[in-house]
Amino acid sequence: MRDPLAEPSDLIRSVSRALRVLESVGRAPKGLTVKQIARRCELTVATTYHLVRTLAYEGYVIRREDGTYIVGLEIADRYRELVTAFRGPAAVGECLRRAALDTGYSHYLGRFVGGQVAVTAVAEGHRSPHLEDLVPGFDEGAHATALGKALLATLTAEQRFRYLREYGMRPFTNATLTTPEAFEADVAAGDRRGMQLELGQFRQGVACAAVLVIPDKDMERRMVLACSLPASEMMTSARVVRAKLLTAARAIADAVAAEG
Repeated sequence: MRDPLAEPSDLIRSVSRALRVLESVGRAPKGLTVKQIARRCELTVATTYHLVRTLAYEGYVIRREDGTYIVGLEIADRYRELVTAFRGPAAVGECLRRAALDTGYSHYLGRFVGGQVAVTAVAEGHRSPHLEDLVPGFDEGAHATALGKALLATLTAEQRFRYLREYGMRPFTNATLTTPEAFEADVAAGDRRGMQLELGQFRQGVACAAVLVIPDKDMERRMVLACSLPASEMMTSARVVRAKLLTAARAIADAVAAEG
């Protein structure tokens, strides 16, 4: 939900409306007619028609034979560019893939993007349950993932409280922490352990561990590395997981430093 109080004075309405149209089409995989788009975006049919024609010309939506519109291939191109920009140097991606291959566990990089915790790179491992939500750009559930905890642990207690108040503490499972007090205790335990951890808090039966890769005064430059695995394996292999995460984190930090 956009904050109307944060609306810039020089907002270009046509661009804002076009983006709303694109978002509506993207949320409807079966496609939408111009009238349906207009209704969902609270626009006139005439305005919507002009916006959709422009988006189709630029390749961001596609008109099908039945008259409905779906997202276009240009969206995929922009997503690939986003993934590349988020990941950073190619050597970082190679380190991530090597860690996933070595352990069999899916590995994730995370950073603050615009002040919000986000997954920025992923390398899937064959021994980890597939988590369809955890893809580059995922920016929810920081309180329920080890990746999110590791980044939030770099903030002050007051900053964490403000973050959790702003983005909420949605209960993904019965084990999800839903109060700032419980979260603070959990983060403190992770600091003592040298690894942030969650067991079934984001997805039942799945565990996640995370360590800091790059500390920095600029929060947007901080980076963490996480891995996911079956919760039953984490119960018996936490020390091994931590050791391998730290090794991979050092390799990634070196790759980032080498690129300047």
